[in-house]
Amino acid sequence: MRPRALFSRLPMSALTLLLCLPALTSAQDPQPQKVTAVEGITEYRFANGVRFLLFPDASASNVTVNMTVLVGSRHEGYGETGMAHLLEHMLFKGSKAFPDADQALKDHGANFNGTTWFDRTNYYETMPGTDANLEFGIRFEADRLLNCFIKREDLVKEMTVVRNEFEMGENSPERVLSQRLWASAFEWHNYGKSTIGNRSDIERVPIDNLQGFYRKYYRPDNVLMVIAGKFDEAKALAHMSKYFGVLKSPAEPIPATYTEEPVQDGERTVILRRAGKVAVASAMYHIPSMAHDDHAALMVLSNIWDMEPNGRMYKALVETKKATDISAMPWALHDPGVMEITANVGENAKPEEVRDILLDIAENMAKNPVTEKEVERSKQKYLSYWKQVMSKSAVLAIRVSESEASGDWRLFFLYRDRVEKVTAKDVQRVAEKYFLTSNRTVGLFIPTEKPQRTPLPEQPDVAVLLKDYKGQAALTEGEKFEPTPENIEKRVKRLTLSNGLKVALFPKKTRGETIIGSFSLRFGNEQSLKGQATAAEFLGPMMMRGTEKYTRQEILDTIDNLDSTLSFRSDLGVLAASFQTKRKNLPQILALAKSVFREPTFPEKEFDILRAEDKQDLEKALTDPQRLAVTYVARKINAYPKDNVRYRPTLEESIERLNALNLKDVKRLYEDQLGAQAGEIVLLGDFDPDAIVKDLEQLFAGWKSKIPYQRITNVAQTDVKGERETIQVNDKENALYFAALKIELRDDAPDYASALMANYLLGDGFTSRIMGRLRQNEGWSYGAGSTLQASSQDKVGTFQIYAICNPKVIDKVDGAVQEEMQKYVKEGVSADELDKGKLGYLAKMKGARGKDESLVAMLSAGLVIDRTFDFYADIEKRISSLSVKDVNQAITSYMPYTRLVIGRAGDFKKK
Repeated sequence: MRPRALFSRLPMSALTLLLCLPALTSAQDPQPQKVTAVEGITEYRFANGVRFLLFPDASASNVTVNMTVLVGSRHEGYGETGMAHLLEHMLFKGSKAFPDADQALKDHGANFNGTTWFDRTNYYETMPGTDANLEFGIRFEADRLLNCFIKREDLVKEMTVVRNEFEMGENSPERVLSQRLWASAFEWHNYGKSTIGNRSDIERVPIDNLQGFYRKYYRPDNVLMVIAGKFDEAKALAHMSKYFGVLKSPAEPIPATYTEEPVQDGERTVILRRAGKVAVASAMYHIPSMAHDDHAALMVLSNIWDMEPNGRMYKALVETKKATDISAMPWALHDPGVMEITANVGENAKPEEVRDILLDIAENMAKNPVTEKEVERSKQKYLSYWKQVMSKSAVLAIRVSESEASGDWRLFFLYRDRVEKVTAKDVQRVAEKYFLTSNRTVGLFIPTEKPQRTPLPEQPDVAVLLKDYKGQAALTEGEKFEPTPENIEKRVKRLTLSNGLKVALFPKKTRGETIIGSFSLRFGNEQSLKGQATAAEFLGPMMMRGTEKYTRQEILDTIDNLDSTLSFRSDLGVLAASFQTKRKNLPQILALAKSVFREPTFPEKEFDILRAEDKQDLEKALTDPQRLAVTYVARKINAYPKDNVRYRPTLEESIERLNALNLKDVKRLYEDQLGAQAGEIVLLGDFDPDAIVKDLEQLFAGWKSKIPYQRITNVAQTDVKGERETIQVNDKENALYFAALKIELRDDAPDYASALMANYLLGDGFTSRIMGRLRQNEGWSYGAGSTLQASSQDKVGTFQIYAICNPKVIDKVDGAVQEEMQKYVKEGVSADELDKGKLGYLAKMKGARGKDESLVAMLSAGLVIDRTFDFYADIEKRISSLSVKDVNQAITSYMPYTRLVIGRAGDFKKK
């Protein structure tokens, strides 16, 4: 996938294009016909060719409406590279029924997006599951399909936004190298051209061509609609008939793509020379499409190569410190694609050495055949991921559209079936068939005396392949639950364990009997944690790398075998762990978590690997404009001496700290300061509350720290004066503007709701003032906005503004931000602006509570200060009753823009 889609505002004017578009007209039969059903998903079809899937999920609080248009960069012609993606952007500029698309989506509390890839473009919105939102989503997409404006004046502005997105990709040597490899591997097929497109095509595309592309591919018989989550099926059918069933498809069929990539007849090489700190070695091999039976075995093979910590390439490269990471990706596409293998080279290794090891493993599998154990481990990893996708209707709504783009949405289920049947013999066969020297594209040229050929099998007939396919049993349904603060508070059960840990239990029947858990253990104090910041960051990750009962591989295998997730992370003074599992597997995942909590062994080998990964990440940051700008500003607004635990180090100092870190430091921190004396535990899902309390008591019984816990307090440094720093970063196409300041604000302050709304209208979302100015009006920035955060314990808040842009317009962006802030403080907000903001913000809060992960986070935060959901109910009431005067006062109090510390990082020599 490509980065997040772009959105914009558009008035109702210049509708001449609509005269050329297919009109809304009665079809012969607007009633849908049922086509098939697989594992809870039902497909319908209208006479006009529109197909749609209904996937009701009673346990969900939100509804997702997804429209997948079967057009991507594969369908572009000469001079049209990037057109599918550019058109995706333009479809957020408004349509006949929704001239201001952004505002319409925001008014319904939608979390919305659009993405473009080789074989498809999709648009989706996830909203609170109401009948009104269901109808809105269906009507919105029907109108967007045929009646978007696609105006010349909008293209002029949006072109520069898309070009800025293109420039973002140019900042990453890894992404550029990947694109060069695709271009070299495919001489004729459009997979060799990136979805983002060619710079000149983006800049010069005629509006008539873009409008023609829209009329050519955006039509009823070229879409798949997916409706998933909380909705009434009868109403969904009625709305689909009303808005999609009546559409008319053109009589002329869509022209099919027909270019086939010839069999590769020799290895190809690419050398990329750009600024950066980390070398990369990559290789590509042609493989069949997703629909072909061999693809499932190739996916299993990719895991055997790159899985941590026992993948073959991982052990040969990462464990030996020749590389810091390795990935193998068999791209699942409509036409034959590639397996892409990428390694970041370690600081003491040569790229050629890493490349040779990588190629040797890939192309000499006959010398070291795969084992059944490797195959079963790889299969379990994929199947665990597959089941997790199935348990989330919103995620599944998007995921099945990827399979549709590969030939048919039911491939999502058939692919799982094929993975389940893969054997070691199958994996060995595809390894020896496709991974030949003549079939590869690598980072260096190595000639061969005897060219080899690897013809790909014919494309399967997907219709025949899936005839009468029924799939497997659908997952168990969850309960209906309206996530209002009042309903949440009625359901939650709070208690304190005998050791003092605070617990919130939220029993709930979830889809697939899913359970989500969160642990936060608080440790140390200001004196004991001095000089321990880096060790604290390593604590959580190192605990997951081995225990007295489990090796790292066994931990990961157990997690996959339980169809679960489990992760540990840490920072100064807090260890956080989270998991997701099924009801039947809860005892086992808790037992595994107990071993990680209570019995970590801190293996030396894993410490070296983790330190190498972190060091390389910091070295990359030294030439990353975003990291440099943010680090500079964070240090200025948190001005503490070096011996203070609150001190923010430079990137160079972070590398020095990393080099000086010893495994003994991490062990000592665990042994002396970690314990269960303070913290919070939250569980949500399908579990027995009484039984879980006993399990939690046992998990943490008798675990006490040698050093008492005392929270590290914070104070807002409001005496920091505003300043501006320009940071030169050579050979980077994209720049970052970042500004911030500290304010005295706690989230229980009387005017906290006013401050939230002041920031929401200024920079939170695509209809905000900052985004409207920098992106919608000027076309300078792909992403821009503001944030306001306040502590729940200390009177400390942070106000931030950010914008990404081309280095050439950094001064314009800087000046525009200052102008918007001056205008905002001087003039304030209007009554109409505030009324729309209230609706959008309240819908946003409701949508957040409808996500189980967000609800767990809110419950955990509440435990820290014994806060109930009455707090959020009160915030909503205060938001609803806000006046213009209230918000304008908050703007004056909490947005003193003259105190902003501004960091600007990029390659400004090109100006």
